[in-house]
Amino acid sequence: MEIVLLANNESALPIIAKWYSDEWGYIGEGRSATELEQKLSDYLNHDKLPLIILAQDGDELLGAAQLRFHEMDIYPERKHWLGGVYVASKHRGKGIGKSLVNAIIDKAKVLGVNSINLQTEDLSGGIYKPLGWQPVEQVTYHGIKVLVMEKWL
Repeated sequence: MEIVLLANNESALPIIAKWYSDEWGYIGEGRSATELEQKLSDYLNHDKLPLIILAQDGDELLGAAQLRFHEMDIYPERKHWLGGVYVASKHRGKGIGKSLVNAIIDKAKVLGVNSINLQTEDLSGGIYKPLGWQPVEQVTYHGIKVLVMEKWL
């Protein structure tokens, strides 16, 4: 498995947009694969946010994760967010999500980020709790109960 930036594999953009639309398209507006592909073109960065990190095996895309600004408008003081952590269904349970999260943390450190936030529908903390993320609070956001978590770097 190789970890790369989306900026180094732009051909993955339509696949990621479809993954996100299929997984989270029911939340809010602007979530069709076409709309997401246009929005995600802003993530084609190497050394600034927003950016997307990919896990791939040769030409096969395994998963993706984002490092971005201000994911939840109810937390304007929380600047940096991990989002869009997605692993293709046939590759789940193999540690790819953990590798993506760790790669985002490493990239954030290089970019001088001091803390990262996330929201998860897994109110137990899911894969994030064992990786050292701390719960902030449970909220209902866009009609969905989520756990907001934070990790200091």
